[in-house]
Amino acid sequence: MPLWHVYHPPGTYTPQQKQQLADDIAGFYTGRGLPKFYVVTLFHEIDASSFYVGGEPSRNAVRFVIEHIARHAEDPAGRKRTGEALARLLAPHTKDRGLYYEFHVDETPRDLWMTDGIAPPPSGSEAERHWVRENRPIPYGPDGERPPTAS
Repeated sequence: MPLWHVYHPPGTYTPQQKQQLADDIAGFYTGRGLPKFYVVTLFHEIDASSFYVGGEPSRNAVRFVIEHIARHAEDPAGRKRTGEALARLLAPHTKDRGLYYEFHVDETPRDLWMTDGIAPPPSGSEAERHWVRENRPIPYGPDGERPPTAS
């Protein structure tokens, strides 16, 4: 699951701009084989009197806190590619609009995550592909295979 927290001043994003950013974020991950329902984006409006960058109140900064749980970059080169891809994803929503932005990615251990009380199936398994097709968590059998009775 990717969980995105987007901290921004009031009025930075219209409802339509929030929808487009959330769609772009979801597309980034579904394009890499994750179920769409894994992707959660939360927008947090922070007044300039409570949003400081370098000790100064900010009216044009956006801060992204991204948690990767379903997949992790395994090596420095993979982490670099991920960071560069995220910067490209965010540019139209930030830099290209004249906004200052920062992001960081935390990687949570996968075994500390459940969806609707179900541990996620192994990456690339038939059960995970079934979750992608159905766009919801479905109980599965050992080794990531769907039990014959699963719907």
